[in-house]
This record gives sequence, structure tokens and C-alpha cells, in this order.
Amino acid sequence: MKKLYSPKTVREIMDLYGFKFSKSLGQNFLVDKNFVDKIVDAADVKNQNVIEIGPGIGTISYEMAKLAKKVLVIEIDDSLIPILEENLGDFSNVKIIHQDVLKCDFNQLVEEEFGGEDFKVVSNLPYYITTPIIEKLIEGRSPSDMTIMVQKEVADRMLADENDKEYSSLSVFIKFYADAKKITNVPKSVFMPKPKIDSTVLRLSLRKYDEKVDRDRLFALVKAGFNKRRKTILNSLSDLYPKDTLSLAFEKVGINKRQRAENLSLDDYINLTNVLNSK
Repeated sequence: MKKLYSPKTVREIMDLYGFKFSKSLGQNFLVDKNFVDKIVDAADVKNQNVIEIGPGIGTISYEMAKLAKKVLVIEIDDSLIPILEENLGDFSNVKIIHQDVLKCDFNQLVEEEFGGEDFKVVSNLPYYITTPIIEKLIEGRSPSDMTIMVQKEVADRMLADENDKEYSSLSVFIKFYADAKKITNVPKSVFMPKPKIDSTVLRLSLRKYDEKVDRDRLFALVKAGFNKRRKTILNSLSDLYPKDTLSLAFEKVGINKRQRAENLSLDDYINLTNVLNSK
């Protein structure tokens, strides 16, 4: 049995393959069995189809492959492909996809590899493209749920409620599409190389959004509000609508026009969108 979470094993692999960590790809490998187990347990992958993004040397993939129906690992780094082929080669239910995840057609991939069946996503998301990946996964052929490790400060924003200082457009986006739950914090000391900040593992359970809501207009409002978050919501949205139109809409949905973007809940933004769309 391979112990890919062992620092000693990682160093041996690096020496054998001449591998070097890439800062530009945000590579930090998890080297603590307890946290590997927590992630796999939280993901609940037994007899499930799974996509892992950025598998590194296959540490989490290896453990999931023992349980899952099928595991697809998507890796952009050329130098990791032979390492993954070696480390995961004993599993017939694992397929390695050598591709940039942001250019990946998930609709096609899920249809071809899973026959259109439900799937899960598990990933230690690269810090530099965390939000674009989440948006791509949620807005495309959505998984049933995602177990992801992100920077702690990003996780705090994703979990934040209105009136919290961390509350942001990302908070609203996540609330619209998913129920988010914190699994555990992960200290920077359990990575190789050690990053500058701690991480957090989240479980996002995706849900069907309200088809009646104009999502483009909804998130245009949210983005405009938080782009000028120090201004009142009336002033921050005035580039999109006349102030008199906004004032009437605020009154109709019970929003104080002197509030700021971080004071409005997801329901507030949805109600405001619907009222403005009716004009």
C-alpha cells in the first residue's frame, strides 16, 4: 500500500522524476494522513463517480479510488502525468485527464466518462483560480456536491452571512447555488511546500436554483453593489438604474436605501431583481 501522504515518499518521488513544485500553478501537496482521511470521509465517494481537480501526485485520488465507482483526475502539469500514471496505475477505475480545467468541457466529459450519471467533485483547488473553477463547476453540468479545500480567507467569504465583514459577492453566489458546510480547518504546516496561509475544507451541496430568477441581472446587481460597498445601496446601483426607479423598488421589497451591499440577504437581492425586471 502506497503512502503518498508521507513527506518521505514525496521527496523520493521528486528525486526520482526530477519534479519541482510550481508556484505559478499553486502546488502545495497535503502530507498528513489525518486530513487526507477527513477529506475522503467528508466527500462520501463510495460507489460514486468522482472528478478530482489538481490531484498532485495522486494522494487523495489513491484513497478515493479504493472506494469510488470511477475517478477522473484532471491535471494540467506535464511533469505530474507520469507520476500519476505510476501511482494510480493499479486502479482500473481511474482515468487521468491531461488538461486545463478551465478549458475542459464538463458536459462532454461527464457524458463520455460517466454516461451522464451524477458525479462529485473533490479538490484541493489551486489558490490562484479558486473562484473561476467554482463558477465553472456550478454553472455548467453541476456535480451533486463538491468537497473542496480553499484558502481559509476564501472559505470565510463563502460561508459569510449578511452583515458579516467577510460577506461578499462570492457569499451571495454560493448561497444561490449551494448549501455550504465547513468540514475542518487545515494548518499550513501539513503541506509541502508550506504555504503562507491556512486552508479550510468545505462541502458544497448543490441545489436547483429558481429558474424564474434572471441570474444575469441578479449577479449584475450583486457585483455592482459590492464593487462600491462603502456607498449606500442606492448609490452603488445607480449606474444600473435611475435612482427614482431604485427607490421605488427598495420601498416595494422593504429595503432601506441607506443600507449597504453587505446588509442585503440573498432573498433581498432576488426580490429586488424581480421587481426591477417587472418595470
